[in-house]
Amino acid sequence: MAKNFDVIVIGGGPGGYIAAIRAAQLGFNTACVDEWKGPKGGPAPGGTCTNVGCIPSKALLQSSENFEEAGKHFGDHGIQIGGLSIDVARMLGRKDTVVKQNNDGILYLFKKNKVSFFHGRGSFVKAGAEGYEIKVAGAAEETLSARQVIVATGSNARALPGAPFDEANILSNDGALRIPQVPRTLGVIGSGVIGLEMGSVWRRLGADVTILEGLPTFLGAVDEQIAKEAHKLFTKQGLKIELGVKVGEVKNNGAQGVSIAYTGAKGEALNLQVDKLIVSIGRVPNTIGLNPEAVGLKLDERGAIVVDDECRTNLPGVWAIGDVVRGPMLAHKAEEEGVAVAERIAGQHGHVNFNTIPWVIYTSPEIAWVGQTEQQLKAAGRKYRAGTFPFMANGRARALGDTSGMVKFLADEATDEILGVHMVGPMASELISEAVVAMEFKASSEDIARICHAHPSLSEATKEAALAVDKRTLNF
Repeated sequence: MAKNFDVIVIGGGPGGYIAAIRAAQLGFNTACVDEWKGPKGGPAPGGTCTNVGCIPSKALLQSSENFEEAGKHFGDHGIQIGGLSIDVARMLGRKDTVVKQNNDGILYLFKKNKVSFFHGRGSFVKAGAEGYEIKVAGAAEETLSARQVIVATGSNARALPGAPFDEANILSNDGALRIPQVPRTLGVIGSGVIGLEMGSVWRRLGADVTILEGLPTFLGAVDEQIAKEAHKLFTKQGLKIELGVKVGEVKNNGAQGVSIAYTGAKGEALNLQVDKLIVSIGRVPNTIGLNPEAVGLKLDERGAIVVDDECRTNLPGVWAIGDVVRGPMLAHKAEEEGVAVAERIAGQHGHVNFNTIPWVIYTSPEIAWVGQTEQQLKAAGRKYRAGTFPFMANGRARALGDTSGMVKFLADEATDEILGVHMVGPMASELISEAVVAMEFKASSEDIARICHAHPSLSEATKEAALAVDKRTLNF
């Protein structure tokens, strides 16, 4: 006998659990199905983000940044440390604690909002007069039904052909987060978010890190001026970044590590031998075990669920959000879609503006941006004005001891509307929110330039970059 609900959410990641909570807030009898297991086999909602992505990576980034600060920069503050060492097991243990706190927090939120949680893999069984039947394959098999189903099953790491992940030598983001000791040498294929963040973690702790990137430019999606500045800073830190390479055979040699044959940017045949290899060449939509064919749910050639602008699938009452559909694979994008879909089910007008979704790379310095890049504006033939301000001229950055990077504004030449804001520097992940709010309300660079910002603060660099659009910076 099926348990009946108004809304069933399949997947408990950022999109799924937020969608379930919002649906419950709107008065729907809601269930969320998620199969992720913690170290002891219990439920661990939160998806890739909480378990092997956003949250644990930030924990390790913080730990490794503290280690590097202590080893290289504390002396500037008069703090003397002798015999510095890293306890990797304890560091990983702290990371696991942070993850569990987030898992438990989601379970608490389900209970608080009266969301029924089912631990197991959710899959379609059939469609009928009473809606859709969903099977939950877990410790105890359950059958659920609802007229409204939200699919939020996320994505999986893309493997290199012929070099499957073993999470011991050839690592996805999962294995990269639990390397038991600092490798002497580490290779990274792909210079995207995961590659740069994980490469930074282990480089700070002492690994010799080489990043191989197939594209001829570094961070092609980032504003070119910001990307060039970031490349210079990362290279100075010790990351070896090779661009325009073509990866050939990858051999997993067990205890001897991994060898990567590749062609360099000039066509030369090269080989890289490393103890560990992180592969970060993108992610693929996850519909494993969903059984979409049982109800005729349409997928595209990439395996993503086909949806319209409002996340509706080809089936009435079935929606899909997050990494399993089109658009950027970002946790906060999934969250916004989750809220919007729950509100649409309730007859409201859920809203997601893809033009104001911020992007962040949590390296040190951080990289963050929203809106269009200078190269995009040039390609579109749009006339604009640009303004930049370096953190080296910011008093708070000097006091922090981190003056690397800059803030950059791009504004329409005629109307002064902000078209894009790009940053590389300290706490860029926090500073970008001001730009997101400004763009959502169609603000001009003059609006930001006229707003009083606290002194001394890093946010003054944002104000000064806005002033720079009109060539009237005050502190540079």
